[in-house]
Amino acid sequence: MQRRSFIAALGAAPFGLTLTDVMAATPDPWAAGFAAARAQYPWLAGYQGVSADMPTRALRVEGRFPPALHGAFYRNGPARHEIGGVRYHHLFDGDGMIQRYDISEQGVTHRGVFVRTDKFVADTAAGRPLRATFGTANPGMEPVASPDSINVANTSLVMHGDEMLALWEGGSATRVDPDSLRTLGVQTWRDDYKGMPFSAHPKVEPDGTLWNFGVSSAAGLLTVYCVGAHGALKRVETLKVPDVAMVHDFAVTQRHLVFLLPPFVYDVERSRAGMSFLDSHVWRPELGMRVLVLDKDDVTRRRWLQLPAGFVFHLGNAWSSPDGLEVHLDYIRSDDAAVVTTSLRELMRGQIRPSPGARLTQVQLNLRTGRAEQFSTEHVAEFPKIDTRRTAQRHHALFMVAHTAPSSSGSPQSLNGFDTVMRVDTDSGRVQQYRFGHRTLVEEHVFVPASASAREGQGWLIGTVFDVDAGCTRLTAFDAQNVSAGPVAMASLNGVAPLGLHGLFRAA
Repeated sequence: MQRRSFIAALGAAPFGLTLTDVMAATPDPWAAGFAAARAQYPWLAGYQGVSADMPTRALRVEGRFPPALHGAFYRNGPARHEIGGVRYHHLFDGDGMIQRYDISEQGVTHRGVFVRTDKFVADTAAGRPLRATFGTANPGMEPVASPDSINVANTSLVMHGDEMLALWEGGSATRVDPDSLRTLGVQTWRDDYKGMPFSAHPKVEPDGTLWNFGVSSAAGLLTVYCVGAHGALKRVETLKVPDVAMVHDFAVTQRHLVFLLPPFVYDVERSRAGMSFLDSHVWRPELGMRVLVLDKDDVTRRRWLQLPAGFVFHLGNAWSSPDGLEVHLDYIRSDDAAVVTTSLRELMRGQIRPSPGARLTQVQLNLRTGRAEQFSTEHVAEFPKIDTRRTAQRHHALFMVAHTAPSSSGSPQSLNGFDTVMRVDTDSGRVQQYRFGHRTLVEEHVFVPASASAREGQGWLIGTVFDVDAGCTRLTAFDAQNVSAGPVAMASLNGVAPLGLHGLFRAA
């Protein structure tokens, strides 16, 4: 029944359209605008995109990658931003590519393979953007046949039950061979939930239990998944949520699932008018930031709390008091949704529209009184990560990428990206950071424990950066206990890999 409701709602939600044959013959102003800006701003090379898989290449290594990092580092992200001379209108529209860095005593290699989704195959055969995207609405689009007909699998990855899944907000997880990177097909958890959204930030608890959710915007539904440690579905339930918002991430505690719902809500009438999925959302600050807390044992038991209006992509972690009545969590807070509505859209035609920096924010929820409080730190940051062995438990270290270059007023602000790798002690507030400089764009770094028995935060950070002046992508590794000392090892690619989103490490 829930899947039928979702499909019916999709019929009322055209998402957005691509070009007719007549328009396809006209030079695309977005592609032309980006090309002109690319000549002026070299850092835009990270958003140029590629049109084919990237072959295996050896990297130049400086320093020594520790044995704990021997294995593979993977990064997923949008990588095909243009097809047939037509450029997408939002960073999140591009087809997903999984990049793999293999690390061993013999050296480091890199390759990249596009996820062969149904949409990727259809658009490639057509030689133009044939199907809908998150933020592009042009005339002539094929009707939406199913959620997975527009799935780009471009956001993140998870290894679970010996399987790798490439994830996207609006449809199924896509199964990928972690060795060959070959696409194996969509993951169907249960026949009556085929094609239902399975979001990009599942949480895996220390016992291997995986929790995730999916938002069906047009139908106003929130689906909750619980998957066992070996990959078998244990439970799936769907709830009706009023004024459903754009929700990218969530958090789990030992007892609860916690969702922050920004006042960026779906309006089906805008969708019916032909607007893209993104533009079918409206900013309604009077709603505030609603906090939805669900009981893990019975997700129909819900509590609503309220925070001031703001926007959020990512949460760090959450934990609760022994009695379960107080919940603490970290998230990255923006004042509004300009980063997704403006900055990441205009970027695709080379227009620089910096948004105010999002800041690390700490929240305390009192489930007894219904009171919610938050404190925003000075850290302009994104992509918060923890030692995942502490998922749903109290954590003491948070790892992020940050922007620490001063503005003209002397205070930090978010400009065109992030320049710093940072560790924050969540109890004392003590900070360790390494700033590469304003000519380097820093991507998400993930934590890898030194060993299974290592204490929290004892291990390594691994991720990638784009060195604009050198014109190359580098794989970088840090001692997570001594971030300020800088990378212990770097491996440089001869060229620029597409800037991605989220990644993971898999030991050899």
